[in-house]
Amino acid sequence: MGSKLYLIVCLSILIAGCEGNLFHSDITPPTAPRGIYTETGDNLVEVFWIDNPEADVAGYNVFVGSSYSGMYTLVASTSQPHFVDYGANNGVTYYYAVTAYDFSGNESELSRDVAYDTPRPEGYDIHLNDYRTRPDLSGYDFSTYSVGPYNDRYTDVFFEYFGGSYYMNVWEDSDIQDMGYTISLYEIRFAPTNGWSPTKDVRLIVGHTYVVWTWDNHFAKFRITALSPARVIFDWTYQLQAGNTRLRPSPSSERILEPGSGARSRQSLSRRSLAVTR
Repeated sequence: MGSKLYLIVCLSILIAGCEGNLFHSDITPPTAPRGIYTETGDNLVEVFWIDNPEADVAGYNVFVGSSYSGMYTLVASTSQPHFVDYGANNGVTYYYAVTAYDFSGNESELSRDVAYDTPRPEGYDIHLNDYRTRPDLSGYDFSTYSVGPYNDRYTDVFFEYFGGSYYMNVWEDSDIQDMGYTISLYEIRFAPTNGWSPTKDVRLIVGHTYVVWTWDNHFAKFRITALSPARVIFDWTYQLQAGNTRLRPSPSSERILEPGSGARSRQSLSRRSLAVTR
């Protein structure tokens, strides 16, 4: 009788312990993801973040909004700390936030990092000729993604070969700067605020990336892939959103094309009239 009672007591204790384990629920959510950042592309935005440290994280929800403190909409779920938003449109700014969820269905709070980007168009293998030999195919307009005459009213940059050196010129109402050697076009993420060329031109070097502040207050960048006395080849990106108007006044309705001092010193502009108005 004593042994039977002991067995019943032991079984009761064992079952109670098992029930406690069986019915224990996980109600602790993961921590909010950290290190959110973006890379912009042509009609797309790539979103990256640090993988959560919790072992039971099952995946992530990615949200997008039109402002940091505004409403966010779920756009995707992924098991990787990376997402590409192919629904983004060029010229529109998007804000991103991420949550983590575990296998029990617990979801973290929204990430706190300020992560936003504005997709912009890009182009590759653009050819410009020396403006002296082919003036009709020596200029480039980033706003229309087109090659044209160097002295067209919309031209942003034009190519020149002079005295054994290669140049990219801008007009007096624009700016340009050499950002140095880069492995790819994407290394330069932001336009500089100072350091623009005082002569309104830059010497071109293969592998260097250059930033242009256009006459109508937009920013563009291009990276040189090939050079010869006859032509330059480059890749480019262009920001559709105008820059902060406090940095540069809005353009007037009339544009006067005046050569920079660098071009003037090389006597590069010998055309009859230097003024082209819109």
